[in-house]
Amino acid sequence: MLIVALVVSTFRRTRSGIRNLFRQTEPDILWLVCCSLGGFVVMSLVQSKRVDRIYPVVPPLCMLLAAIVGHFRIKKTDERTLQWSAAAPLFSIVFTGSYAVAKIVSDYRHDADHLEVFSRAVNKEAIAHHWRYEVISGEGGRYEGMLLYLQKPHFIKPHEAIQEWNGGALDALVVPKDKISELMREPQNAAIAPFRSVDRKTDPQIGYFLVTRRS
Repeated sequence: MLIVALVVSTFRRTRSGIRNLFRQTEPDILWLVCCSLGGFVVMSLVQSKRVDRIYPVVPPLCMLLAAIVGHFRIKKTDERTLQWSAAAPLFSIVFTGSYAVAKIVSDYRHDADHLEVFSRAVNKEAIAHHWRYEVISGEGGRYEGMLLYLQKPHFIKPHEAIQEWNGGALDALVVPKDKISELMREPQNAAIAPFRSVDRKTDPQIGYFLVTRRS
């Protein structure tokens, strides 16, 4: 927002056309503009809209803001612009710091680490009983963190899991909440273990069960 405001302020002050404005723009600023816009374009083309997709765009935007402010300082524009430029980082520190603290407190209260805690318990049981096990992906395969928690290189598809289970190649399965009902109809001699991931009020659809063989 500050970058847009500075550019608009410059455009109104100089009253030059857009073509002249680009001609007068310093090469480093123009390069950072192209880098930032390119990052936004690539981010927009990626189907998965995770929040971390925007992180690569942040550094060139920060450098672009610094370059524009430096350009204003060299040109000796009014002090109001420089005051807004100094106030923006202070506001961002307060805003992001408050958000980070609120997020940490909220996640602690609502068991945001429930999948990690569940996965540690599964790993402990698997080591103790020498289980061969796999993990089935959730809806849309969006819980990639489970692979890291369970130390697995990839998810397994439900029909492949059933084939390997009935063939005796697996001793346990980590099954997402949205697939447990349909999957439990086909595996032979399968039972749901007594522990599962915690149901969160904020994300009730996210959850995992551990399926093992009946003793």
